[in-house]
Amino acid sequence: MWINSTLSSTGQYCLFISRIFSLPDRWSVFFKRTVQEISKLGIDSIPLVIIISIFMGAVCTIQMQMNTTSPLMPAYTVGLATRDIVLLEFSNSILCLILAGKVGSNIASEIGTMRVTEQIDALEIMGVNSANYLVLPKIVAFVLFMPVLVIFCIGTSLFGGCCVAIFTDMISLSKFIYGLQALFNEWYVWYGIIKCFFFAFIIASISSYFGYYIKGGALEVGKASTNAVVTSSILILLFDVILTKLLLQ
Repeated sequence: MWINSTLSSTGQYCLFISRIFSLPDRWSVFFKRTVQEISKLGIDSIPLVIIISIFMGAVCTIQMQMNTTSPLMPAYTVGLATRDIVLLEFSNSILCLILAGKVGSNIASEIGTMRVTEQIDALEIMGVNSANYLVLPKIVAFVLFMPVLVIFCIGTSLFGGCCVAIFTDMISLSKFIYGLQALFNEWYVWYGIIKCFFFAFIIASISSYFGYYIKGGALEVGKASTNAVVTSSILILLFDVILTKLLLQ
């Protein structure tokens, strides 16, 4: 039974995506709404990204220092390992899992409320492609702004590690900074940015899908938000494995 339901939902999602990616009726309205969505979904997420990244960078540094006490390891190992953890996983995969809770639930509840209050039906009656009008600006805005959030995450995470070196005696700042610079691979940065485009699309499109096809009232809006976050998180982890295999061969 669940297989039939999954296949049906997958087909409905594909048809939904085909409705989204059509030419907007009015480009001026599309660009205006895209700028608004960048502010709401992207810029408003920066404080959360900074706070979480600082603490996670600090925690990674502390954990690495506590678990790399072997005299056979060079002193800069802590900085090097913290940097690679941030670049390879935390700044893209873990960050997007966190944003799936904030941005995903926001999108699903907003569109779901519009469906419940029949605003989407009103757009359809006026001959507007409601999927394109409501969802396309959200997807474009979030996908375009996600690399900015990744860069913020990388910078503030490494700053959090530096704070550990500055305010504690666990590791010297010079050794930590040397570790950040040692054996640097530029591809790791591009690897994280490439992954974030896929993850941002998953979050925005899946959340919009669950909100758009909601049936019922206010209770179902909450359920749609939960389902959107859970499904987005599962797909992010799935594509994380696939993209890691493809990009780091």
